[in-house]
Amino acid sequence: MTDSKLKRRAAPARLGVPIALLALAAGLAGCAVGPNYQKPATPAAPQFAGAQGGPYSGADAQAKFWTEFGDDTLNRLVDQALGANHDLRIALGRLVEARAIRREARFDLAPTVTASGGYTNERFAAVDSPTGGPFNARFYDAGFDAVWELDLFGRVRRAVEAQSAEAQGAEASLRDAQVSVTAEVARTYFELRGAQAQLAVARRNVDNQRETLKLTETRLEAGRSTELDTARAGSQLSTTLATIGPLEAEVARAIHRLAVLTGREPNALDDLLAPARELPELPQISAVGDPAGLLRRRPDIRVAERELAASTARVGIAVGDLFPKVTFNGSFTYAGTEPASLGSSASRGYVIGPAISWAAFDLGRVQARIAQSHARADVALAGYEQTVLRALEETENALVTHARTRESLKDADDAARQSLTAARIARTRYEGGLVDFLEVLDAERTQLAAEDRLTRSRTEAATSLIAVYKALGGGWEMAPPPRYVRQAGG
Repeated sequence: MTDSKLKRRAAPARLGVPIALLALAAGLAGCAVGPNYQKPATPAAPQFAGAQGGPYSGADAQAKFWTEFGDDTLNRLVDQALGANHDLRIALGRLVEARAIRREARFDLAPTVTASGGYTNERFAAVDSPTGGPFNARFYDAGFDAVWELDLFGRVRRAVEAQSAEAQGAEASLRDAQVSVTAEVARTYFELRGAQAQLAVARRNVDNQRETLKLTETRLEAGRSTELDTARAGSQLSTTLATIGPLEAEVARAIHRLAVLTGREPNALDDLLAPARELPELPQISAVGDPAGLLRRRPDIRVAERELAASTARVGIAVGDLFPKVTFNGSFTYAGTEPASLGSSASRGYVIGPAISWAAFDLGRVQARIAQSHARADVALAGYEQTVLRALEETENALVTHARTRESLKDADDAARQSLTAARIARTRYEGGLVDFLEVLDAERTQLAAEDRLTRSRTEAATSLIAVYKALGGGWEMAPPPRYVRQAGG
């Protein structure tokens, strides 16, 4: 039998071990060490306790909650913030990064192949030459190397699982940022309109008090009043004037904040927002859903749940270090002294075979890492449970606060109307000489306080409703991530 026939028969025998390893890898493909993740069961009440008796319904919460106020300016600001807010851009970048890391981890499931090529031109001295003279030697090579870790025990798959959970958590973080930004835009917008309304109340009272001061001066000239009445009227006017500056500053701060939230320079929205407008009317009934829907909807709960999933998968990564790592290495090369010789059978060479590494004498360190990963998973579980409880607490508090604020708003409205009537009566009676000036001052102070309280109550009712929508996770489902984020591996 010729040597060539012996080589052809020996080739299958030499490849037997690698093929067996590949078959074993395929057989174990469905196995993975470590615990399989299961989402924790979270019992939820059938309805919110704080919603009972309040201006709420059990229908699903509105995603675009800000549109319920019917304010085109608010809608425009929210749309601009969702497109240009820098906090959202930061969260977006982190999502792109997390998805890229997940894609990289998936490549570990397949062989890593690298190509190489080279050229060497070496000149030998005469003393090294068998012919007694110097000579040149040229060498060409081209080929590729391949390395593949056979994921026999699922360690690599657990790594992919962990990175997938991290990417999903990053997407939930983006959603959470959307909720926060939309809520902050709406809250700041209502605070702006509330401050403008308070400023209008103060200026209106300044005008009334100036008329009162003129009245006391006229009566003083006629001998029907005293200098004390005039001094008191002037003091009250100055006190009211002193409230205007801080209110103007509050208006400016709110405008600047809204500009930054929409990704602009602080003064970019002055022309749009400086003209005062009434606070939008609140919806009579607000849909709040139920606790079970809240747990599905809140993005911060999703973030915590995905962190738990990632921590559980990392337990499997640590457990995988207890077992040997089997890699399949191979290289295929063409080499020769002339470029034309590359590709011929004579220039071909290859190396193929498995390699095994195992921390057999370092298992104590491996066990310590496993214990660490279990502890981190326990921490993540506690964090998830705490996030759920805080979400329920925040929602119940927001529901109760808004309901009580709506009730106090009715009383504030009654007080403002009655104080206005009382101030008019007191002024008329003073002009007729039926009461002294103290009653006028007291009535005007009460009127100013009642009107200011009504304006603040309207603002609080609006901002407390925004707090309800934020607690419910409103705003995170209204739009998918931008297209280029989905193209980044989503």
